[in-house]
Amino acid sequence: MSEERAKGATILATLRSRISGGDYRPGYHLPPQRALAEEFEVSRDTIQRVLEELKSEGWIESRQGSGSTVRATLPLHVTTQSKVPFGRVALGPFVARAFAQPVVELDVFTFTSESLDTHIRVQSEAIRNGQIPAPERIMLRILLPSDAIELPYPRAGVAKESAADVTDWDRILQARTREIMRRHTASLRDALRNLTTDGLVPDVEVLVREVPLVPTHKLYLRRGVEGLIGPYKIVERTILMDDDTEIDAWDVLGLGSTLIRLVSDEGDPNAVGSVFMQSWQDWFDSCWHRYDLP
Repeated sequence: MSEERAKGATILATLRSRISGGDYRPGYHLPPQRALAEEFEVSRDTIQRVLEELKSEGWIESRQGSGSTVRATLPLHVTTQSKVPFGRVALGPFVARAFAQPVVELDVFTFTSESLDTHIRVQSEAIRNGQIPAPERIMLRILLPSDAIELPYPRAGVAKESAADVTDWDRILQARTREIMRRHTASLRDALRNLTTDGLVPDVEVLVREVPLVPTHKLYLRRGVEGLIGPYKIVERTILMDDDTEIDAWDVLGLGSTLIRLVSDEGDPNAVGSVFMQSWQDWFDSCWHRYDLP
């Protein structure tokens, strides 16, 4: 299962390319999930995750029983997009804008870093393939919940299980979530550090700091430029474990969750975007320095 998840970023980039390149035109019905799973040799669960991300980025729309269809109005390509409006946006274009700069600086507060890993690997592959210029420097700082605190989610449902069963399922779910954190943090760290090892980017620094805080929201900041913030919505869903066990649980949405974008106004420090950026950057920096523990 973990190997399939690692293929998600490649599949996501491939489907984006097919849409933006005209292979899948507006109104086109994407192949069924089963057909895509067979084409890319992954599970349907992996395909579902990719399609949810495409939907959140505005490439496709999905309806129950009708599959996925390419939207009539597609998101603008990052290289032609000089200004991006305020409001609901997706993480992919935000990360792409960061990597379009000579110096990439990102500060992130998140639950597992799963979504971030997907987009970091897309940009890493784009650098390797010569699709975008290699930046001079990459600086990424990530705040994650510490192992020392108990996570409020995911938690097993109680409809069919006894209290003892729920406690056991909770332990399993907590361990699974911690493993997802470690896996994706290591994945994005390796993807970026290998750019330096292979002589593509001169300076790469990836710093991860554990804090005694559980995110109720995800936060992405490009210092002094723009930021994204979005709440984690608690939902009831079935979690598929690596051994194919299914657990009904309360969990939070990661991929596909709502993100709101605001931009700093250099000419007006009192503008909404400027205040947003300054206040959240101050908050992030205060946490970063407060929990700078050995």
